[in-house]
Amino acid sequence: MKTQATAKLRFLRMSPRKVRLLVDLVRGLKVEQAIAQLEGNVKLATKPVLKLLKSAIANAQENHGLKEETLVIKTAFVDGGPILYRWMPRAQGRATPIRKRSAHITLVLEGEVDEKKAKKTDKKKVKEETVEVETKK
Repeated sequence: MKTQATAKLRFLRMSPRKVRLLVDLVRGLKVEQAIAQLEGNVKLATKPVLKLLKSAIANAQENHGLKEETLVIKTAFVDGGPILYRWMPRAQGRATPIRKRSAHITLVLEGEVDEKKAKKTDKKKVKEETVEVETKK
């Protein structure tokens, strides 16, 4: 059964246009290939995108019990965040606006459920529910 796991990075102080160049490279790739692509890239946006990808992998394994070998980047997109407006003095007493942009990155991974981990998480949920029922009585 295929399941999805999501990770988001919000308020990254980098222009969305620059981050989109990297996200477009990895969209649709398997996780191992995406990590290799990002590690071989020299752009500044590589570090936060790689960190977000690793976080998404950890979310998929821990929270949803997905196998790392089957994970694929299903959806990846970059939205613009809030803009900080600043001013810079220029010639003849004029002021020129400077826009410091930020970005929101969203990654959605899709993969197959690892039956062993899924059973463990189901048992934990059952134990937690029985504890809650017992405490309510």
